[in-house]
Amino acid sequence: MERIQWKRNTMAPSSDKFLSVMDVREVKKAKAFHESFPQYSITPLVSLKNLASYIGVDALFVKDESYRFGLNAFKVLGGSYAMAKYVAQQTGKAVEDVPYDVLTSAKLKEEFGQATFFTATDGNHGRGVAWAANKLGQKSVVFMPKGSTEYRRKQIENEGATVTIEDFNYDECVRLATKKSKEVPNGVVVQDTAWEGYEEIPNWIMQGYGTMAMETANQLEADNCKVPTHVFVQAGVGSLAGSVVGYFTNLYSNVAKKPKLVVVEAAAAACLYKGAVADDGKPRIVEGDLETIMAGLACGEPNTVSWDILRNHADVFVSAPDWVARLGMRVGGAPIKGDTPITTGESGAVPLGLVMAIMTMPEYEDLRKELELDASSKVLCFSTEGDTDPERYKNIIAYISDYTAVLEMYQKLVKGK
Repeated sequence: MERIQWKRNTMAPSSDKFLSVMDVREVKKAKAFHESFPQYSITPLVSLKNLASYIGVDALFVKDESYRFGLNAFKVLGGSYAMAKYVAQQTGKAVEDVPYDVLTSAKLKEEFGQATFFTATDGNHGRGVAWAANKLGQKSVVFMPKGSTEYRRKQIENEGATVTIEDFNYDECVRLATKKSKEVPNGVVVQDTAWEGYEEIPNWIMQGYGTMAMETANQLEADNCKVPTHVFVQAGVGSLAGSVVGYFTNLYSNVAKKPKLVVVEAAAAACLYKGAVADDGKPRIVEGDLETIMAGLACGEPNTVSWDILRNHADVFVSAPDWVARLGMRVGGAPIKGDTPITTGESGAVPLGLVMAIMTMPEYEDLRKELELDASSKVLCFSTEGDTDPERYKNIIAYISDYTAVLEMYQKLVKGK
């Protein structure tokens, strides 16, 4: 069985100029914008009390984003806020002045005009951009990487976008979206990865993701958890991870004991982990087809803004094989008796799967000790998507592999159901 790889962050800090992107005051603006949507509701924070007891931690919380805006994933938070910021900027307004009813009004559309929003995605981000563009009465064009499913393509198309599955990986689709956006009047790239010269919109997207982190912090406090001891978050290009790590770093800047912040990637596309291993502070690129069941994490070129946040504030970087995501999906979907089930998709499940592996598999005792995970730990994971492709979800849940040790561990875990 392919091993989980990990690296403690020993990189020298930079000037940390991008931490302010996730200033709590900026995230409050994003959350206020999202609260103006008629579709808005706070997504659940599930406390898996029986599972926590089984694996030997004090508390285990999972933020369940399968309920977000009826889109089954968190990504719409970033795309919608970035588009609102862009429209506000182009019309000389503050984002506070363009809540949902103003943003979708005929008056503002007449003032703003017609734009076409371009993006590259495996599914969730593109659907969020298409949904938001549709609400604004704007056009959207979405390029999906090789290996994307027809079901996910159709879901995006149903939101009004022009969608194609390309014979390229994700990073090449980003370049295609950028190129095509320059060929039409008022073409705008809405991408959550940043590079030199393209940082403003990705920063807005990260702030939009902050709504999820702020909700979670409020829910934890309501559940008598003022500060989690550990936060596990997944990464593709790293925008979500940079958002979560940046927000919690700012929020808990004055607490005596700060949370351990753990970033986990798909092994096939672990660009952040490779950067941590290199230990020189420079981002690394992973090329090729990036084949993994964690389609939303199959990104080989990191967001330069979030990389800077992570190199300064993440504690540990983890490269996780596909079996870790499968384990998280199974444990979430069929929990110990008395716990609430969580439908967590391939890219959403890997933090939970990682926690399970660390706490129940002897070969990861070194990582358990490094993170100081024990009976006093209050652990937070983010499940960023539900079954965004139901058929694929069922196939993965039912997948029978030769990972005997993982299957035996899972069977032992659910025996008490």
